Amino acid sequence: MKKILFILTTVFSVTIAAAQGCSDAGICSIHHGFDSNKKELKNSIEIATVFGAGEADVTYFSPYVSYARKVNERFSWSSKVSFSAANGSFGTRASFGDAFLIGNYSFRAKKNTQWSLTSGWKIPFTTANLKINGYSLPLDYQASLGTFDLFLGTNLNYKKWNFNAAIQIPVFNNNKNSYFKEFSGTNDFPSTNLFERKSDALLRATYTLKTPNQKFTFKPNVLFIYHLGEDTFENTFGQRETILGSDGLTINGNLISSYAINTRNSIEISLATPFVVRDIRPDGLTRSFVLGVQYKILF
Repeated sequence: MKKILFILTTVFSVTIAAAQGCSDAGICSIHHGFDSNKKELKNSIEIATVFGAGEADVTYFSPYVSYARKVNERFSWSSKVSFSAANGSFGTRASFGDAFLIGNYSFRAKKNTQWSLTSGWKIPFTTANLKINGYSLPLDYQASLGTFDLFLGTNLNYKKWNFNAAIQIPVFNNNKNSYFKEFSGTNDFPSTNLFERKSDALLRATYTLKTPNQKFTFKPNVLFIYHLGEDTFENTFGQRETILGSDGLTINGNLISSYAINTRNSIEISLATPFVVRDIRPDGLTRSFVLGVQYKILF
């Protein structure tokens, strides 16, 4: 228990310190929903909301609903629909964001080790060009990046450890954002007119701790997200321009804490904050901290 309290204190202290930002276009959550060990229960529904603070004075309220189905002993799939409301000096803008459809195939477990493969798609509900009173908004206020993304990943469970590796590839870009900082009256956000985003690669390590009565579970984890190139936008002369410093590494710390109400119902709280960030994050995914609350039911 002392070990658990130490980890909790450390993560909360880092979170309160308000680091500079973090980036996640969906890749961090693709393995979520496949971790139920109740073999007799094939279905799960998650209802959750995420609170966050971003660049300048932008704050976020982002609920989502997720459904997962265990088809058989090897194959599972999950779906998710997200919504996002952003509020800041530009005003408030809310919209449905993306739909996710993810499949997972688990290989036969050997002793304390089990591998699985994951793949799926992210489908946007918007073209990332929502406006307020006719004025273009930066991507920080958009509910989606407007890209159709492919996910490919693998997962290794070893005793109390879990390791994820994944890549997120924008396959088709439908981003029609029209924001220019030159016409906005502020330098808080970079220009992202007709924004094109590069791929992300992720590596995550998670350690699981449980109390003796199995009611509480704590999962401290660290995520390394590498943005595999510099993003671009179309400038006022109609020429594609590279956004210098938009590639590189982000390192996030995360603590997931869950309480099992009974064998079918649970509540989960997650806290995340970045330790290392890219020089510039034009995609609007910067967060100084993220707090998520989730209710899950198995049936």
